[in-house]
Amino acid sequence: MSSSERNTPDPSPRPGRLTAAAACAGLEALALVVGGVYMLAMGLLGRPDSPQQAEMGGITLIALAVIPLLAARGLLLRRGWSRGPALVTQIMALPVAWTLLRSSGPLIPAGIALAVIAVTALVLLVNPTTTEALGIRGRDRA
Repeated sequence: MSSSERNTPDPSPRPGRLTAAAACAGLEALALVVGGVYMLAMGLLGRPDSPQQAEMGGITLIALAVIPLLAARGLLLRRGWSRGPALVTQIMALPVAWTLLRSSGPLIPAGIALAVIAVTALVLLVNPTTTEALGIRGRDRA
């Protein structure tokens, strides 16, 4: 297959599962950016125990948001490579959700939301309809 054939959009409609998986990754990217901006602002304007640590944490979250953002874009454009970063993002989100669930106060609903989004995205990403739409073939189909 030539490179021009791979860049040609698939004329068939994008499956809803693929769009939903991209939306989950996009939501996670948005949450990372919001959390990063909040930490950065609190590091600069608030009175944290360690302003440098808060600022670096904020910058790190914003930088990490690039991964699910690129994965979401790749899923929307039906790029097979995008499934890997999307899966890794969901797997990394599960321990974060568990930590939030074991905390107290308003972090518990955030943990529930993150867990629901991560598990939903995982189910959508391993669905045969999604893998087929991304052009990923199993060993027996090659």
